[in-house]
Amino acid sequence: MNADELLNLAPVVPVVVLEDAAAAVPLARALVAGGLPVIEVTLRTPAALEAVRRIAAEVPDAVVGAGTVVRPEDAERSLDAGARFLVSPGCTEALRAAMTATGLPFLPGIATASEAMALLERGVTAMKFFPAEASGGAGLLKSLGGPLPQIRFCPTGGITPANAPGYLALDNVGCVGGSWLTPADAVRAGDWARIEELARQAAALR
Repeated sequence: MNADELLNLAPVVPVVVLEDAAAAVPLARALVAGGLPVIEVTLRTPAALEAVRRIAAEVPDAVVGAGTVVRPEDAERSLDAGARFLVSPGCTEALRAAMTATGLPFLPGIATASEAMALLERGVTAMKFFPAEASGGAGLLKSLGGPLPQIRFCPTGGITPANAPGYLALDNVGCVGGSWLTPADAVRAGDWARIEELARQAAALR
C-alpha cells in the first residue's frame, strides 16, 4: 500500500487520542464494524504506542497508523509498534527523510502552497492539510487543485460531519480526518455502540 492508496480506503479517518491502551482494541473493533478501517492513533499520550501495538496485533481488519509524528525517532518507534502508516502535522526535511526510511506510507502535513511544492519536489504526492479549517478550508484546497493537480490531500483540523461533505466533493481530497468519531466521554464509558454508530454515519458521507 502506498500513500495514495491509503487515501482511498475510507472517506473518514478517525483521529484518536487514547489515555488508556486497554481501550484500543474495543475502540478499533467498533470503528471497523462501522465501516472505517483506517485509524490514526495520535502520539499525544504515553499510551499511544502501546495502543498502536495492540490494535496491530489484535484487530487484523484495522489499518492502524500513528499520527502527531513530529520527530524522526517517532517514525521509527511507530514502525516498531506495528503502525502501517504515519501522519505528521507539519514536515521538516529530517522528518520527511525519517518517515521515508521506514518504508511506510506517510501523510506529511502542509498548510501552504509553498510547503506542498517543497514536498512535491521530493516526490511526495499525498499530504495532510492541517489545520484545515484554520488554514482556509475547502476553498483553499480547491484553489490549490488548479496549479497542483497531482497532489491529493487528507484535510484534518476542524472537520465535522457538517463540513466533511464539502471537502470530500473536491477532486484533490481523498479522505478527511476527524476526531468527532471517538468522543472522550464515549471512550471513557466504553460506549462502543455509540462509536460504531458514529463510524457508520461517517462511512456514509461519500
